[in-house]
Amino acid sequence: MEVPLCEAGPVDDAVDWTDLTRPTPAWFPAARLGIFVHWGAYSVPAWAEPTGELGTIDEATWVRHNPYAEWYWHTIQLPGAPAREHHRTVWGDRPYDDFLDLWKAESFDAAAWARLFRQAGARYVVLVTKHHDGIALWDAPGTGTRNTVHRGPQRDLVAELAAAVRAEGLRFGTYYSGGLDWSVTGFLDPEQPLLRPNDAAYAAYAAVHVRDLVDRYAPDVLWNDIEWPDAGKHRGRLGLHELFRHYYDAVAEGVVNDRWGETHWDYRTSEYQHARENESAAVWENNRGIGLSFGYNQVEGPEHSLDAHAAVRHLVDVVSRGGNLLLDVGPTAAGEIPELQRRTLEGLGAWLAANGGAVHGAAPLSPAVATASDEPWVRWTATPTTAYAVVDAAGDVTVRADHDAVDWAASRTPAGTAVEAQPVDGGLALRLPPADGPAVVGFPLAGTVGPRA
Repeated sequence: MEVPLCEAGPVDDAVDWTDLTRPTPAWFPAARLGIFVHWGAYSVPAWAEPTGELGTIDEATWVRHNPYAEWYWHTIQLPGAPAREHHRTVWGDRPYDDFLDLWKAESFDAAAWARLFRQAGARYVVLVTKHHDGIALWDAPGTGTRNTVHRGPQRDLVAELAAAVRAEGLRFGTYYSGGLDWSVTGFLDPEQPLLRPNDAAYAAYAAVHVRDLVDRYAPDVLWNDIEWPDAGKHRGRLGLHELFRHYYDAVAEGVVNDRWGETHWDYRTSEYQHARENESAAVWENNRGIGLSFGYNQVEGPEHSLDAHAAVRHLVDVVSRGGNLLLDVGPTAAGEIPELQRRTLEGLGAWLAANGGAVHGAAPLSPAVATASDEPWVRWTATPTTAYAVVDAAGDVTVRADHDAVDWAASRTPAGTAVEAQPVDGGLALRLPPADGPAVVGFPLAGTVGPRA
C-alpha cells in the first residue's frame, strides 16, 4: 500500500462539520470517572522503561525510552533502545506476532472486571479494540486471522466485556487507533513515530472497522486515537462525516472524542500532562494509566504508580476544573488486573462510596465562592445546592472561601457529621474530623451562587 505521510492533516473544505454539532449528552460530564482498558498482544512481553509521564519528557528521549508498554513493537525497532536489547535478551529474534498466539487470556472473567470497575466508582468503560499494532479484539473485517477470535484468546473480547459492563449498569465505549496501524503500513520511520498513513485505501479500511464496531456493539463512547487518515475526511459512506452521522443515528446518546483531526468532537482530551490546553474546553477528559504505561508493564512498581490516595486527589482535581478522568488499567496476558492496580481501584472506590456526591454529577464551583489551594491541598466542587471542599488535611485548616456565600454554620461531612466552622479573614477556619483519605465538607450554598457555568 502506498502511504503518503503527514503529521497534521487537512480536511475537505466542502464538508460542513458544524452540522454535526449538538449539546454533549448529559450523562457524560455527569459521569466524571471512566476506566480505560489497554489489553493486547503487547501484554505478553509487558515491558517498557518507566521513564516518566507524557508531557514531562522531551520528544527525542521519549522515542527511544517510551514508557508505554503498548508501543513495544515500535520501540524494539529502534537501534540502541533498551526495549530492543530487552527483546533480544528475552525473546531473541521472535517476531511480534508470536505474542498474539501466546496471549491466551485464560483467567479473563469479564463479569469480575466489570464488577471491579463499578465498585471503583466508574460510570463508563472504554476498551482498546485495536491498538497501533493492528490486532483486533473482535473479528474485524479485513484482518483475516489477525484478531483474538481466530488466534490467541480465540474469543470476541469486545462482545464479552461490553455485555458484562452493561450488566453492571455502566456505559461501554470502544477505543480504535485510526491514526496508526503498523500491520498495514509497516514502520514508516521509527524515528518519527507519529507519521501516519493518509491514503484512501487505509482510510476505507479504518472506516469499515469503526462502522462495524458501531453496528455490532453500539458503543456509548467512540474514542479514536492519534488522528484520522486525511483521505477519509470527506462525505460519502466511508467518509468521516457520514461515519459520525451513522454513529449518532445508531447511538443517540453516544459521544466522540477529539482525535479525528480538526473535524468534529463532543469533548476534548488531555493525556497525563500533555495537551493541558484542552482542559479549558467546556467538556474534557484527562486520560492516564495508574502507572506510567497504559498496557501492563511488569517493570512498574509502587514508585511509578498512583496509589488510592493519589488517585483520589487526581480525580478530584480534574473534576474541580470541569473534567472527567479516564483512568487506565493494563491487565496481564492471562486476563488478571495486577494487584497494584486493583488496590488503587478498590481504595478509590471506597472513598467514592463515602464521598461520591462531591464527584459524580458535580461541577466546578464559582471562584466567587471559593478557590483552590495547594497548602493546604483544597479543591472545590459543587451541585446546584451545595459547595464541597475536598481537603487533604486534618485538624485545624483554613480554606479560601467567601463566608457570606455559603451557610458555614450548616457544614457537614457526607455522612452527616457536623464540622466546626468559623469565618475568618479571607476564608473559613475548619476543624476537620479524622478521615480515611481527603476529607469532604459540604456547605449549603446561600442565594443562587452555585456551580460555575
